[in-house]
Amino acid sequence: MRTHAAVAVETADGFRALADSGALSLPAAGRGETARRWAELASFGERSLPIARLAEGHVAAAAILAERGDEIGPGTYWGVWAADPTSLKAAPGPGEWRLTGDRQWCAGAHTCTDALVAAVGPDGPALFHVRTEDPRVQPVADTWPATGMAASDSGTVEFSDAPARLIGPLADHLASPGYWHATMGVAAVWLGGARGVARVLTRLSAPDQHQLAHIGAVDELLATGAAVLDGAARWVDANPAADAEQVARRVRAAVERVAAEVAERVGRATGAGPLCADVEHGMRVADLHVYLRESLAERDLARLGELARGF
Repeated sequence: MRTHAAVAVETADGFRALADSGALSLPAAGRGETARRWAELASFGERSLPIARLAEGHVAAAAILAERGDEIGPGTYWGVWAADPTSLKAAPGPGEWRLTGDRQWCAGAHTCTDALVAAVGPDGPALFHVRTEDPRVQPVADTWPATGMAASDSGTVEFSDAPARLIGPLADHLASPGYWHATMGVAAVWLGGARGVARVLTRLSAPDQHQLAHIGAVDELLATGAAVLDGAARWVDANPAADAEQVARRVRAAVERVAAEVAERVGRATGAGPLCADVEHGMRVADLHVYLRESLAERDLARLGELARGF
């Protein structure tokens, strides 16, 4: 039987293999191939949500650096650790900056070689590049005890006067179209994760009418999520420099609803059996529920309501 520890090792190895093979060199959003970019992210999510979480951070870091004329070097594995900038303080030093504090929810805490990290400096929140293999950057043990997304090597990382390179103000990143394009890429991963959860339905050898109804609903839901992402990709390619916040929030809300209902219907169609007896399926379901909580739920919907300009 596959254990959680074994899956965590497989995840790190799978992520590194994707990066080393060039599979994470995806077309940039807004350049005519956004749909292909998101389809690749969805395929990673269908394979493994923890691997996809690491892959998504890596490609997001590459996109952020590309906007600034920089790039990811070969043989490096990147994350974006930008949650709650106030948990880290940045101080200028001779030739480089120094970061001090703790950062929660760092995917790839032991796996990544580099990260873009948000911290608060004298002029406000900013993004910094940190080499995570520096001894002054240390993952804190036992800070992700939950099952969901445990294989993504997530947890708290402690920065002790860690050297860092300034990338730019965080506000500039959050206001850029690229930021909102990336958030829709996360939704693509959610959809792929929902497809992975739905795989168990193929094992129903003689589904009854109730199960068939759930299978039909799941088919419609997954097709709807794909259509939402395809439409958004066309919009992004046609309007690459436009403010994409409203479109992104619509996409994320729609795909979150699709993925959550897929998980619910799969459970109702198959019962407790796969959740109790199938380690891989149980992990997929737990991973999906945790990953969907990157959405801020009603807070995101309230912001979308503020942006609404008629129906």
